[in-house]
Amino acid sequence: MIINVSTIDDPRLDAYARLTEVQLRNKLEPEKGMFIAESSKVIERAVAGGMQPLSLLMEEKFLPGMQPIIEQIGQRYPDIDLPVFILPHGQLKQLTGFELTRGALGAFRRPIAASVEEVCRDARRVAVLEDITNHTNVGAIFRSAAALGIDAVLVTQACYDPLYRRAVRVSMGTVFQVPWARIGADSGATGAGSWAHDGIPLLHSLGFKTAALALSDDSVSIDDPQLASEERLALVLGTEGDGLASSTIANCDYTVRIPMAHGVDSLNVAAASAVAFWELRAK
Repeated sequence: MIINVSTIDDPRLDAYARLTEVQLRNKLEPEKGMFIAESSKVIERAVAGGMQPLSLLMEEKFLPGMQPIIEQIGQRYPDIDLPVFILPHGQLKQLTGFELTRGALGAFRRPIAASVEEVCRDARRVAVLEDITNHTNVGAIFRSAAALGIDAVLVTQACYDPLYRRAVRVSMGTVFQVPWARIGADSGATGAGSWAHDGIPLLHSLGFKTAALALSDDSVSIDDPQLASEERLALVLGTEGDGLASSTIANCDYTVRIPMAHGVDSLNVAAASAVAFWELRAK
């Protein structure tokens, strides 16, 4: 259903132009929650990952290139008459704040939240993101997780939402390929590292050993053979700057460091995740 729209002020574009990330997430009514995907590749991966589209928005010149994806959506959801909004170039650039070189935006229904047990059922390597409050880092970690063999990602309650627009964009849609869930959300505890009170025992009950990536006097090198030999391993990553909470480190089975040269003491958390995922991938 092609719909020409002249301005971003059109109320049918509220999801793209006016709703905040919190409003899109819709905590009070999760069944009404949405997220926004940017670019044809991300939209394609969202559809392939089982995400239900609500509408698409693009410039007219990108319509032919998007046609295969629109047809794929029609085949997957034959009962949905998907609105495809066409917006002039200047209005679309004003909306996104940059030149949208890959053609389109898509509004999707938020999926039903999975449980830790569900996403970890057959996993051998999982990543835990403790309170990471940078959308770019969250997206980049998911991209590395998808590429380097991480079976699931667990995010703490204070960690930024993997379905925030920028996180989805930076991940290049890999947030739809790697199963993820919130961990520690129901513990009732608050403060840095509070997820670990219930979360680490839960991981232990599921057969995982836990490895905190942190600088510590008693840390082991990431290439330690014992780490690689663990059948199921959860790699715990902390927020930029503060790192992991001391209580989290104390409760993990291992504290792990990445050996570095030239006096460098740490890496950006997204870069560190890629190194850890590669070195400790299941073999």
